[in-house]
Amino acid sequence: MNWIEIKALNKLYNTGKVKINQTLAKSPVLKNHENALEIERGRKFFKRNDIFLDVYEKRYLKDFEKYSSFLEEEGLLKPQLRFNKKDIDLLIQFKQGIADGSLLKRRNELEEAQESVRGFSHMFFKNDKYLDGKTLLIDAINKIFNITLVDNKSQQYLYMLQCEAPKLIILCENGNFLNRDKIPRANGYELWYAGGRNIPKLEYTHQIRRGLPIYYSGDWDKDGLEIFELAKQKIPDLELLLPDGISKSINVSDHKSLWKYPETPEKLSGLNPELYNEEETLLIIELIKKNHWITEEGNKLKVMIENSSFYN
Repeated sequence: MNWIEIKALNKLYNTGKVKINQTLAKSPVLKNHENALEIERGRKFFKRNDIFLDVYEKRYLKDFEKYSSFLEEEGLLKPQLRFNKKDIDLLIQFKQGIADGSLLKRRNELEEAQESVRGFSHMFFKNDKYLDGKTLLIDAINKIFNITLVDNKSQQYLYMLQCEAPKLIILCENGNFLNRDKIPRANGYELWYAGGRNIPKLEYTHQIRRGLPIYYSGDWDKDGLEIFELAKQKIPDLELLLPDGISKSINVSDHKSLWKYPETPEKLSGLNPELYNEEETLLIIELIKKNHWITEEGNKLKVMIENSSFYN
């Protein structure tokens, strides 16, 4: 049983009905209570009867109150939450173990060893891949233990597309350009992919740069430019490539990176104005005013480099 089902049962108890979605339609928990539920015409809602009230109070109400209180305290009550019951029970045990000291030794060992997500998963869950892709659950574990579990794939390795005689390096926000090797290799572009915001590894790139100039290619949206600023803290001479792609509406593309302060675009969405020249600043303001963004893959690497300081 996951949080969607737990929440739906409580809504049935409190309001008398709940809208059927894909999860609830397939829920074995609700199926087990068919004699206590009715389906409205058109199969759009489950409705409960008096039998359900008695069953819920005996079997589910206490757990809901415990889970709801815990998730709210930890700031986890989000629309996308899909933790299952066992996950929540385990998180509660973790919090109690840290509070009473029984898990403090283990917590210190995890920090000292710089434990990975898969290592932690192997210790506490059913297999070492259980936590793969479960960002909210990993974040909850990090918060409760006050540690940062290492994602080995993104934190430890720098992915590179090398060429015969590199003239420059392009640090890419996304991995798309690294999958298309013809243009970079034909023009002497060495491409690096650090993995979005996972850029601490850039501190250790001085020797492998070989003195080559380095440029940043990314999405021109709030997140992409924030990543540029973080990367520039690690590589001070990193230069931003001006995009040549066509912008598109954030709303129409259902994009998740939203500009801040749209009513005052001159604030540059909270970005550092000292890091952008006049042309870049005007483009950011224009994008904010139009509520648009420019995707990294919509640009042409060769055009961006030809318009950069490398040739000017």
